[in-house]
Parts: sequence; C-alpha cells; structure tokens
Amino acid sequence: MSRRPPVIELTDEVLAACESALGYRFNCRRILRQALTHASISRTRLESNERLEFLGDAILGGIVCEELFQRYPESPEGELTRIKSVIVSRVTCAHITHRLRLDEFLLLGKGLLSGGRIPGSIAAAVFEALIGAMYLDGGRDVVRDFVLRCLDDQITQVAESATGVNHKSVLQQLAQKSFGETPVYHVLDEKGPDHSKCFQVAASIGTRMYPAAWGPSKKEAEQRAANNALDQLEVGSLPQAINQAAD
Repeated sequence: MSRRPPVIELTDEVLAACESALGYRFNCRRILRQALTHASISRTRLESNERLEFLGDAILGGIVCEELFQRYPESPEGELTRIKSVIVSRVTCAHITHRLRLDEFLLLGKGLLSGGRIPGSIAAAVFEALIGAMYLDGGRDVVRDFVLRCLDDQITQVAESATGVNHKSVLQQLAQKSFGETPVYHVLDEKGPDHSKCFQVAASIGTRMYPAAWGPSKKEAEQRAANNALDQLEVGSLPQAINQAAD
C-alpha cells in the first residue's frame, strides 16, 4: 500500500484525517496542531510537541498501571512492572503510531522528509504527544478509552508471555525492518487430551523456518517460537532486539 506524501502544512483536511484515525474530534485543533509539530520544524521547542510528549508519557504510564492493577489482581508487583515496561516501551508506542498511520500527519523538518518510515523514537513520541493533547482537550476518560482501545490486545499478549515480554511483537518489528516480511507461525504438532493439549509451533520469515517450541497453548507456543527465532537471528540480548526493532 502506498503511503501519503509528506505533510507540508497542517490544513483542516489533514487534521480531520488525523481525528478520523484517532476516533476523536478535538474541540481545540490548535493543541492537535502542536501535537503533530516536531521540534525539527517548529520555531521554538516550546511550540513543538515535546511538552505534550512529556505529559502524554506520564498519562500513558498511569493508565496502563491502573489497568494492569485491576485486570491482574493475583499478579505481584514485579510481574506487573515487567508487563508495563513492554506496553509503554518505545517499540510498542511506535508500533501503534504506524498501525494507525499517525506518522502520516506529522509535520517534520526537511531533513526528516526522506519519504521512508520515520525513526521509532519519533513515531513513539507522536503517540505520546497525541495522548497528552487528547487529555487536555477531552479529559482522562477520553484518553483512557483511546489508550485501552489501542493497547488491549498488546496487554493480553504480553501478560500471556511467561517472561512478561511480547516476543512476537519484537520479532514482527525486527522482521519487517530487516527483511520487509511478517513472521508466520506454523502448528507442527499437538499432544495430550482435549482439555490439556500442548502445541508445537515454529516461526518462519520468508522461506526460512526457525526452531520450533512447545507450549501449553497456541499463543504461548507462538511466543516461545518467536523467542527461538530472535535467538537464531543473533540480535544479542532482548533489550538489544527491542532497540533494533524500534530504531
């Protein structure tokens, strides 16, 4: 699918398209313009989206923490912290930006208008800036609904991972960045009675199949298979893989 040309002006048409992507109509479009204005093109840093990014980062963390606390009453603090660190990470925020195509509405300086995908750090920042803008314009309930709508599946996937890390998400980001491919998961075998099955799953990227893994559910087996693929890709530590996927 072809991407739109770079935004050179935040017209009412551009802002309306952004509102449609967000599922929210701003009462004050001035704050939406600021959220979409990168420091590379603003007259001063105070007129860029950096302050809104700062606010949005804090609001995002608070909403996710509250949701995890309520959703997983039996999980200890350490486990909730691990889940939260993935959900509010640069990788996840950038992924949401690209999924909603919010980067297509971002006003950037000429040096960043290369026609390709913007860096992960900038993509993550615009997501947080828009959260800050929506909070100021519509209040906490509006933002909470938006954040959970964007991240609900991610929260479930990360929570179901035994390590608290969504290896599938990391592998997908890395595969798309490095190979232009999306990983595919193959169920190779299953054992046990219907009420207690185990599944063997392998991940493939293009024509290459990676070592399979067993799990007590298809989702868990897929997470373990993704982890095996990351090991085979020799990206080093998991934090390194996350950073490579985001950059």
